[in-house]
Amino acid sequence: MNICGYYPESINEGEGLRAVLFFSGCRHRCPGCFNPKTWNFNYGEVFTPERQQEIIEEIAGNPLLDGLTLAGGDPFFSAEEAAAFIHELRAKLPGFPVWIYTGYTYEELTASPGSAEWKLLALCQVVIDGRFVEELKDLTLSYRGSSNQRIIDIPASLAGDMVVLWEPELCFQGV
Repeated sequence: MNICGYYPESINEGEGLRAVLFFSGCRHRCPGCFNPKTWNFNYGEVFTPERQQEIIEEIAGNPLLDGLTLAGGDPFFSAEEAAAFIHELRAKLPGFPVWIYTGYTYEELTASPGSAEWKLLALCQVVIDGRFVEELKDLTLSYRGSSNQRIIDIPASLAGDMVVLWEPELCFQGV
């Protein structure tokens, strides 16, 4: 498995200051995708155990981070490897919040309980779901590119057996 990028700090891929890890590979191939080179599963660098530990140590060493975001490509095409990485991260930082982006819908991911995709979803706190639809592109939306995409509170959704949209928790004051 490859990764095609890592940002130690970003404010664009989720609430607060987040580390962002981009997984290589996506078969959705959404027209208008902002980064089509990430569709290639061989793009970027091999995500070796050593590289994983480097990233985990960097995240653990930054007390300002509010969480980690997994993006891509689409991390769900590497669900087992992404889940293993979250387990490694949580061994060092129990309860560390994880957001995840996907072209799949929440309903598609939860259709097969116990699948690798379902297990990965259950490890995360928030999912931004749905394929990017160029005709629905909306630059005013927070954390997503088109209006069909949803920001979903995963624990609340799984507990209630229905989609619960995420509500912001952090309060940012103007400077």
